[in-house]
Amino acid sequence: MHRRSWLAGLALVAAFNLAWVAAPAGAQAAKITIFAAASLKDALDAIAGKWKAETGNETAISYAASSTLAKQIENGAPADLFISADLDWMDYVQQRSLIDTASRSDLLGNKLVLIAPADSKQGEVKIAPGFSLAKLLGDGKLAMGEPSSVPAGKYGKAALTKLGAWGDVAAHVAAAESVRAALLLVARGEAPFGIVYQTDAAVEKGVKIVGVFPDDTHPPIIYPVALTKSGTAITAAAAFAQYLRSSTAAAIFSTNGFTVLDKGK
Repeated sequence: MHRRSWLAGLALVAAFNLAWVAAPAGAQAAKITIFAAASLKDALDAIAGKWKAETGNETAISYAASSTLAKQIENGAPADLFISADLDWMDYVQQRSLIDTASRSDLLGNKLVLIAPADSKQGEVKIAPGFSLAKLLGDGKLAMGEPSSVPAGKYGKAALTKLGAWGDVAAHVAAAESVRAALLLVARGEAPFGIVYQTDAAVEKGVKIVGVFPDDTHPPIIYPVALTKSGTAITAAAAFAQYLRSSTAAAIFSTNGFTVLDKGK
């Protein structure tokens, strides 16, 4: 696990202070480019709005599966800040020397849930070893992120494998390009069940949670954040990264169902 180090905290605080000291009154507002996991959209949009109101700085946020964003960064796409939905894809860009490792920390946590359309007659499902998801599905599809690359799909496959259910449902998976795409398949009634994050289900009125996957069935769901090395607005991006640890951001993340792991002062 990559927990925030004392050095990372100092670096981010220093950059945050520099952003305010270096910008004279009337200076042109900075605009930062953020690549963020699709599941962060509602919370991060709200935080970016607060940030702009307080600082005048704008954000351009690209939301997609963490796998897609990491590949885009590798291929030279401009980004100042990257927020992944799992450790693996942050590791991927770090191993290629594409991020500032001193700025990296674990920001948020989440939970994995089983959902059904809001008008489904399906009641609560106890998710435990031996539960028959295949029986629940029948001839229907299981919507989830692409199990080989999309973090939510990887977590879902890991959980179903641990529970002994993956072999029976693998052929019924409707693999989506992101967790939000999987969410929509269920909301539209195109799949009777889906596996998404708790936070996704909370913002979509077209679905309901019918079961929660025990934490010990999959790797911890962790959202790491880091500055990129190729960014052009790094000072402002570092200040925004620090803002993500503020009490204002923490309140928004918590309201949206995330567990805040990295809390600033």
